[in-house]
Amino acid sequence: MRSGDALRRDTLRMAKNAIYNAEKRDRRAYAEDELAAILAREVKTRRESIEAFEHGGRPDLAAKEAAEIEILAEFLPQPLAQAELDALVAEAIAATGAASPRDMGVVMGWLSPRTRGRADGRVLSGLVTAALAPAGLAASESRAPGAAER
Repeated sequence: MRSGDALRRDTLRMAKNAIYNAEKRDRRAYAEDELAAILAREVKTRRESIEAFEHGGRPDLAAKEAAEIEILAEFLPQPLAQAELDALVAEAIAATGAASPRDMGVVMGWLSPRTRGRADGRVLSGLVTAALAPAGLAASESRAPGAAER
């Protein structure tokens, strides 16, 4: 890299090394989606590091990690927009027949392969919980109509 951008160079070397180590460990070449999963894992690691550095009072290191995330994001698939996520959650609930928060695992199982690498699992889980919560609240109220009076 002749541009002299040491951070970019080091970040790309780290990503290449992570891919190399994973391929060597499994003794096979990875497909495109598997490479994206490795990069997504590296981004997740950096997000966790940012939280730790901010709690530890090290904004300089947190900024470096954030810059590395921006570099890695160039090589990841475009994340889904909020409207697309909402539509997918609604489609998943309809497809699985989920009626209460207890069905969250089924809905997440349906969503995971469709959003892999393009949506944060925590955000997706929150959307599913929010969508199923009104159904769960209504179901619990219908089961125990006099429960509040006791």
